Amino acid sequence: QVQLVESGGGLVQSGGSLRLSCAASGSISSINAMGWYRQAPGKQRELVATITSGGSTNYADSVKGRFTITRDNAKKTAYLQMNSLKPDDTAVYYCNAAVPRGSLKINYWGQGTQVTVSS
Repeated sequence: QVQLVESGGGLVQSGGSLRLSCAASGSISSINAMGWYRQAPGKQRELVATITSGGSTNYADSVKGRFTITRDNAKKTAYLQMNSLKPDDTAVYYCNAAVPRGSLKINYWGQGTQVTVSS
């Protein structure tokens, strides 16, 4: 089994910063892509940022220039540095990890961490 544990969420004022962490544990020999997604009340879950095992990144247009995703492969941990936060960034943030299982790739999700940005 694989567990993903997010941390670092909280309440911050508009313009502030937060850093989210996602630690993977369990039966893992390697992790392909890791990513952060978010879901605001009444909205669908959306991609925020992804990072491959080689360090290539992809961002949603709404967070480009404000958020930075990184990972530490040795620690099996991904991070999301969020700067210049806006009230529209308020959501539950979920970590995702794609773990190879033979010829398949299994996606795992964390339990989510709440980020609230006040105006």
